[in-house]
Amino acid sequence: MGEADNYSVEYVRYRLKRHKSIDLVQAYEAASEHLRAAPECLGYELSECEEEQEIFILRILWSSTQAHVERFRKGPEFPPFLAIVLPFIEEVEEMRHYETTEVIWRRT
Repeated sequence: MGEADNYSVEYVRYRLKRHKSIDLVQAYEAASEHLRAAPECLGYELSECEEEQEIFILRILWSSTQAHVERFRKGPEFPPFLAIVLPFIEEVEEMRHYETTEVIWRRT
């Protein structure tokens, strides 16, 4: 495990076919309050592909995969979060948890 031993990284890849980019961005602007309120969530970012604007990657840092699945998804913040992002579920290409490796570097 790498520098981020104490958290799990969830990647959700969207390929928008039914919705516009602005729809997804606005949905996550609204849903983000529920991520921020959940103690299991350590951070998140939504990125839009520069070459293909219909592709987005949502990166969420969870305290652990177990905390995400067993606490967040069963907690009070999940139902309102899900209600906001559910219209986009059919446009998800990948939704998985990853563990970092020792290969990590950032310029500060």
